[in-house]
Amino acid sequence: MTDTVYETFDAMGLPDPLIRGIYGYGFERPSMIQQLAIVPMSGSTDILAQAQSGTGKTGAFSIGALSVVDTALQAPQVLILCPTRELSQQTERVIRSIGSFMNLKVLSATGGNKLHQDIRILQTGVHAVVGTPGRVFDLIRRGELHVEQIKYIILDEADQMLEELFSEQIRAILDSPFPTSTKLALFSATMPQHVLDIAETYLTNPVRILLPPEEVTLDGIKQYFVSLEREEWKLSVLLDLYQNLTVNQALIYVNKRHKAEWLAKQLASQGFTLEYIHGEMEVEDRKKKMDDFRSGAVRVMISTDLLARGIDVQQVSLVINYDMPIQRENYVHRIGRSGRYGKKGVAINLICGDEHHALKDLETHYSTTISELPEDLSLLSA
Repeated sequence: MTDTVYETFDAMGLPDPLIRGIYGYGFERPSMIQQLAIVPMSGSTDILAQAQSGTGKTGAFSIGALSVVDTALQAPQVLILCPTRELSQQTERVIRSIGSFMNLKVLSATGGNKLHQDIRILQTGVHAVVGTPGRVFDLIRRGELHVEQIKYIILDEADQMLEELFSEQIRAILDSPFPTSTKLALFSATMPQHVLDIAETYLTNPVRILLPPEEVTLDGIKQYFVSLEREEWKLSVLLDLYQNLTVNQALIYVNKRHKAEWLAKQLASQGFTLEYIHGEMEVEDRKKKMDDFRSGAVRVMISTDLLARGIDVQQVSLVINYDMPIQRENYVHRIGRSGRYGKKGVAINLICGDEHHALKDLETHYSTTISELPEDLSLLSA
């Protein structure tokens, strides 16, 4: 555990071009995770860092990683791995912006990009690569992404990256011929015990920044549930909420692709304007929908857990769980889409059957209270 807190960016001893980029990006004072994590990273150490959703994790590891980059060296020095294309592209934008005074070159390497374009960009010289495990491993395997100068590997949403879906690819990447001096940083809002156990095998004397479970859910998010006897009643409750709540933007979560498509069709037939997104869509289609949601052209998005993690849309003030998440940790990530950077938000859970048990489990594990939704919805104005 690190106990040194740096309350200003100027006190961190960072290079001037990086400091200019930090303030140019709009950061004024470091958040708690930034106060704790940036300086250990600038000193090149392994790090295991947990912080609540929306509290500046991306800024923390971006600044920490860029502090060790030598832009005179035309070789990849930072490798950031993300679970989804959307999160990778968002992180790449943050890195590019914060590094805007450093002459920094960045590649976002994800499935959906044309492989030859990624290779061409690497051949022209980049300092940082942000990508998804499949594409990154492919580039390393082909000998196109050279790892001999990598100083930091960062796993964003580390708990998901070490789960079964990605773990084999992550292991293969970490077994690549990195220098013995390469450091590893794991960042996430949730760190289940089995992830901590796996992390121990990869990390050497890490700085640990961990939260007790009761501090993981966000203070600024009011959490409610609506208890229903039958699954099919959820739609009419959702329509009622839709007509009676005034929100900037909202995310509605379901667990399956076909449910997202079905629900979007039901709401559209009632005259509501919205979009849906899931991982099996064409890349261009997903990109357009995310761009429309970010710009505010689309106010309501129905999503699978593709958008549960890391996606930063500042105006989202309401999250509705039409389905309770299958994995307990994803609840925290989902509701964290509202209440970004200390803003207020509301999460409403529609529950029936076994979902009642899931709700109780969440309350117990995270020492949080999820209240019954009041009949007077004006009480929700955050």
